[in-house]
Amino acid sequence: MAIKQISVFLENRAGRLWELADELGKAGVNMRALSIGEAADFGVVRMIVNNPDAAQKMLTDAGFTVAETDVLAVEIPDVPGGLASVLGALKDSGINIEYAYAFVARVGEKAIVSMRVEDASAGEKSLVDAGFSLVDAQKLYTL
Repeated sequence: MAIKQISVFLENRAGRLWELADELGKAGVNMRALSIGEAADFGVVRMIVNNPDAAQKMLTDAGFTVAETDVLAVEIPDVPGGLASVLGALKDSGINIEYAYAFVARVGEKAIVSMRVEDASAGEKSLVDAGFSLVDAQKLYTL
C-alpha cells in the first residue's frame, strides 16, 4: 500500500522553492505533505501530492530534477507514545527507517506519519501485523 512521494532537488538559492510551488500551483497540483532538507548547495523537497504522475511530468518538463519514491503512510494513535508504538513494530521486525515526516491532516483520532523504510513490503507487513492501519494512496491524496 505504498504512496508515491515526489522528491525534487533544488539549488539552495532565494526564490527556487517559490518556483517549485508556483509551477505546482499553475498545474493544479496540491501538496498534501511537505518536507524540506538542505545542504550547503542544494535542498531536497519531499512531497506527497494529489496527482504524483502529473507532478513528476510537469516538474521534469519545467527543468527540475525529480525522483519518485514509494513511502508508507501509517495512522498512529494521536497520544503520547503513539509514534513510539509504530516505531517499535518496525524495530521488532528489524526494519530500518530511512526518514519520516508527519502530516497536518488527522483521520478521526489518528495522526498520519509518512516514512520511507528500507523494505516497504516487510515494513507494511510488520505494521499491519502489529495492528496499525496504513493509509491508501487515494485516501491520502484527497485528505
